[in-house]
Amino acid sequence: MMMPSIFGENLFDDFFDTVSKPIKAIRQPIPQVMRTDVKENDKGFTLDIDLPGYKKEDISAELKDGYLTVSAKANEEHEEKDDEGTYIRRERTFGSCSRSFYIGENIEENEVKAKFEDGILNVFVPKKEIEPPVEERKYISIEG
Repeated sequence: MMMPSIFGENLFDDFFDTVSKPIKAIRQPIPQVMRTDVKENDKGFTLDIDLPGYKKEDISAELKDGYLTVSAKANEEHEEKDDEGTYIRRERTFGSCSRSFYIGENIEENEVKAKFEDGILNVFVPKKEIEPPVEERKYISIEG
């Protein structure tokens, strides 16, 4: 029997070779969620975070203990029925993702600016000079 050339000489050789190899041979695709570009200039840092398919209402940003955490949640349902009410197609999408960035403990939440447009969250974090702690000298009185 002739087999198409995409299967090689024997259809089952490739299948059993893959099965007999260790699990690490099976590779899962890397999720392409929240890819981030970070740009620096004199005034601060700009983060461009890819969030395709999300709406502005689904995205939140929180600043706590010097970490900026961006989170997104998706909850969508699509239904299509024929005239009799029988499902032709029904799909649901549920999921969430988050990512944290250390921006420093001296940044306040009102200084961070965010804008969501065309599936990209643009976040600006200003640079702040860290003031060195003032060393307080304590003198000991000498009696004599």
